[in-house]
Amino acid sequence: MDVTFYGAAGEVTGSMHLLDTGKDKILFDCGMFQGRRKESKEKNQIFPIDRSKITNMILSHAHIDHSGRIPLLTKEGFSGRVVTTRPTADALDYMLMDSGHIQESDAQYLNYKSLRSFLRQSEQNNVKQDVSNKEKSDIKKMLKKNAYELDIDVIHKLQKQHELDIVTPLYTMDEARQSLGFIDGYPFNYPVTIGENTTVKFYVAGHILGSAFSVVTIKRDGKTTRVLYTGDVGRFGKPILRDPTLVFDEEDLDIDLFITESTYGDREHEPVEDLGSRLKKVLNDTFERGGSVIIPSFAFGRTQELIYILHELYDKGEVSRRPVYVDSPLATNLTKVFGEHPEVYDKETHETFLEKGKNPFQFDKIKFVQTVQESMQLNKDNSSHVVISASGMCEAGRILHHLRYKIHDSKNTILLVGYMAENTLGRRIEDLGALANEPGNNGDAPEIKILGKAYPLRAKVEKIGGFSAHGDKHELEKIITGSNLRIKKIGIVHGEEAQSAAFAKHLQQKGYETIIPKPGDKISF
Repeated sequence: MDVTFYGAAGEVTGSMHLLDTGKDKILFDCGMFQGRRKESKEKNQIFPIDRSKITNMILSHAHIDHSGRIPLLTKEGFSGRVVTTRPTADALDYMLMDSGHIQESDAQYLNYKSLRSFLRQSEQNNVKQDVSNKEKSDIKKMLKKNAYELDIDVIHKLQKQHELDIVTPLYTMDEARQSLGFIDGYPFNYPVTIGENTTVKFYVAGHILGSAFSVVTIKRDGKTTRVLYTGDVGRFGKPILRDPTLVFDEEDLDIDLFITESTYGDREHEPVEDLGSRLKKVLNDTFERGGSVIIPSFAFGRTQELIYILHELYDKGEVSRRPVYVDSPLATNLTKVFGEHPEVYDKETHETFLEKGKNPFQFDKIKFVQTVQESMQLNKDNSSHVVISASGMCEAGRILHHLRYKIHDSKNTILLVGYMAENTLGRRIEDLGALANEPGNNGDAPEIKILGKAYPLRAKVEKIGGFSAHGDKHELEKIITGSNLRIKKIGIVHGEEAQSAAFAKHLQQKGYETIIPKPGDKISF
């Protein structure tokens, strides 16, 4: 038996690993690569496995870097099932449709921009002088149905007429919708058959709603072999969700291969109990300056946690009661999914809210923004407020427009509350913000390019690491050394090189055999 690693091996995004039992090929996750647009597009378009040979797929959780290529899996050759937990299956109804919408919208916007630039240049060449503002406006009007909607038919017609390259989406909303028919949700701690004499059982991973450790058991020729794939490991003591599992069923304790993430394999998070106080300080400091707080956030998990803590702070009167806008239709829908699965909430959430008849995710100052028009009006709102908007790494979605309207004003704060992968806009903001905040740095504001245009980064950049849904090195280790598992071999994935190497060394010092696979590497066991 062996596992081959195709994504999130030596890097953080694009999780995809293939278990070959000798009888079946079982895929762990099918995630999308996120990072530089051109590099990510190339990686995402190439599916490295013959899809017709895959028996079934196991999905650890619904984040797009673990689930985002499912529509590519199901549209060509795959005839198996995607097996996951019930909350994850419910979340995918929205996550994959939203991803398809983003793929289409990004392609349409890039086509619009390239055609608009071509037409302006052509006009300039014709008149041999700069194009007037009126002529620019006329070109825009020709390519739009109204102020908010592109005329896709006209754009494609003109692109073909002028023999321009057309950007195509990775997959469409229709292809995402079709993929949902392949997904089956199951309860935790329940064995599910996924191959010949092969089952999977899900245990709570605590990362996001529905996230699971997947224990695969293969029984063959009188012998039993087990693989445990962690997906992403959550934190201990965070609000809303139960902690990651430490006590596994007796029949699942002997693990031949333990595949673990290592996003924060060499880092320590701030204590969970400090999250509210840190958020309180950022909000009050910004409101005193007359500014707004812009929070790029994953729509699933992080947004609901922020709402929960803001609800507590507002109830206690510890911050000025400024409006809180959740500007993401996806986050709105996923907040509803959270409300439908109180069975995975921790004891504190039941005591703080549910037993008092309160909804953790609803209070008088929160507004869920739905339409593009509402979002555009909010962009231009100069009064103090809080915006929580997707995407979490600032790679797509409405957050880009909030940033370009607010990033140049020193009154405002950009609050980073999660991991920013290399080569993402979020990482550039994090790195340049840290340089700008260094003592004695009085130089010109660094520039950040958003949707093709450069903006000065004058807003204050703050980061609260404790909000991360990923466990730090101690919490990752706790699953290995603090649980009742007996582990023979450990494969370390889903981490930048330095993080994985540090975590591997730490585990080796404790007597564990560790391997850090590169893309295409295989571990036999």
